[in-house]
Amino acid sequence: MNKKLYVLSGSSGVGKGTVLKGFLKRNPNFMLSISCTTRKPREGEIDGVNYFFMTTDEFQKCINEDKFLEWTNFAGNYYGTKRKYIDQCLSDGKDIILEIDTVGALNVKRQMPEAVLIFIAPPSLDALEQRLRGRHTEDEETIQKRLNEVKSEIERGKSFDYTIVNDEIDLAISQLEQIINKEMKNA
Repeated sequence: MNKKLYVLSGSSGVGKGTVLKGFLKRNPNFMLSISCTTRKPREGEIDGVNYFFMTTDEFQKCINEDKFLEWTNFAGNYYGTKRKYIDQCLSDGKDIILEIDTVGALNVKRQMPEAVLIFIAPPSLDALEQRLRGRHTEDEETIQKRLNEVKSEIERGKSFDYTIVNDEIDLAISQLEQIINKEMKNA
């Protein structure tokens, strides 16, 4: 049976990490993709487990050699997904999930049309704003920036294969399972 790459994406505060964590807990046979980054490891992070930590020169060399399915520069650090890593996981017989932003997801789809893109949407912009404010982790300017970006992300999400509205976490996890089970049957 062919294995697939599933790409999960959505706006900041939409709960995609929570949905993914719940899915992986219920489906331990799935593998979470490990991204490359140039940022320094945080306390407790392990190279090859949380991220593949690289120097900026190493990352730039990989960009120049077209080794990434997608990459971005965020807050002065590079993040990306190596094609060889994904190909190796799939050829090893592993279904793999990648959690990235919508721009990166669409870049993956251009290079791997067989990848399944799943957009996690907020129940409404008001609900998303309440979630962002409820986290108490960002100032007003950052919240407004994130809310403005949501509109672009929702527009990009229209190009995805599936959309899950995360109104209730257990339902969203179940919907993700249903989508993946359907895709596995069609593989």
